[in-house]
Amino acid sequence: MSGRNPIEDLAHLRHEFGEHGGVNMSVEASSTFTVIDPETMPDLFQGRAGPDKGCYLYGRHFNPTVFNLGRQMAALEGTEAAYCAASGMGAISAVIMCLCNAGDEVVASNAIYGGSYAFLHDFLPAKTGIQTRFVDITDVDAVAAAITDKTRLIFTESVSNPTLRLANLPKLAAVAGKNNISLVVDNTFSPLLLSPAVLGADVVVHSITKFISGASDVIAGAICGTEAFIGELMDLHMGPLMLLGPTMDPTIAAGISLRIPHLPLRIKAHSERALAITSRLQELGLKVCYPGLPDHPDHKLFEELHCDEYGYGGVFTLDVGDAETANALMSCLQNEQRFGYLAVSLGYFDTLMSCSGSSTSSEMSEEDKESAGISPGLLRISIGYTGTLEQRWTQLLTALRHTGLVPA
Repeated sequence: MSGRNPIEDLAHLRHEFGEHGGVNMSVEASSTFTVIDPETMPDLFQGRAGPDKGCYLYGRHFNPTVFNLGRQMAALEGTEAAYCAASGMGAISAVIMCLCNAGDEVVASNAIYGGSYAFLHDFLPAKTGIQTRFVDITDVDAVAAAITDKTRLIFTESVSNPTLRLANLPKLAAVAGKNNISLVVDNTFSPLLLSPAVLGADVVVHSITKFISGASDVIAGAICGTEAFIGELMDLHMGPLMLLGPTMDPTIAAGISLRIPHLPLRIKAHSERALAITSRLQELGLKVCYPGLPDHPDHKLFEELHCDEYGYGGVFTLDVGDAETANALMSCLQNEQRFGYLAVSLGYFDTLMSCSGSSTSSEMSEEDKESAGISPGLLRISIGYTGTLEQRWTQLLTALRHTGLVPA
């Protein structure tokens, strides 16, 4: 994967001129759109006319500004098309409900974001009868064994939240293809680092809220796939995005589109800081997990699959043993050292940290957390790039000493 720079695929989209010749595309804030010829209206409702022909119907269906961001996301992920939703969960739920009918099954990673887990484990069985078999996604044989004639898709995160295990996407794609089902990959943790569609995924989803936005100021999601699949999502009769209405606001879309060209600089900065910090933590003998460290169980696979220009990502974990110690460390880091913020989410320019078991994975049972490798004292740290490396390291080291994790 080395040498591929998806951002270059966006060049023609970055030069989509505004209404009056502006270098940035105009924001189309209309909720509904006029037609010149009355005969065009039935064509829009029957799907014979649409954005590909410059025709728009209603903001919940397609919006020019959101459509343009979708084109950027498609270029970023190397898919035919994409469209954006109001949140990452809006994107994930729409994809799964589009691919599955009542009584179908999903095979999913047992280490995923708590919201995705709750949707698959609790919501879908109760509301639709769709069942999910959770497996260790790094065990491809276990994935294959879990597939039945009712299975419609494999769902995984490219890099698992919060355990940071890498899915072997080419092998999972082969399993999915052999069984004539779809491979759906949440690539929120690794934009630019990994290109799931290039590696065989059928659908790629994102919580744009995280690294792609980069400022923790918007909630947004994206779905990248074939033109036919995006069309199914927006179908007037059966399209989950169209009918359930997780619609992205065009002003949000316009703001995000201006941040994508800066994404390479931000991802590289996150990765460089994460590798430097985790290398030092490892030298202190602490239980740190980061794909860039040679002893990470998936380090070699990551080297094979990622674009080496962008490193190994901006998230690492630190297991301090128990929740009490984790809370003491985070409190010291935020309230005394100003190292970062005790908050969920990730991809912010400043550091965000949380104890996964009691926050973003709290929807999981204790048994399921143990099975996924989420211990009570596991800290998930999304490292920022503000301040100097030495300044941040001094703050972190002071807090580690204060909480007794390293000798004073």
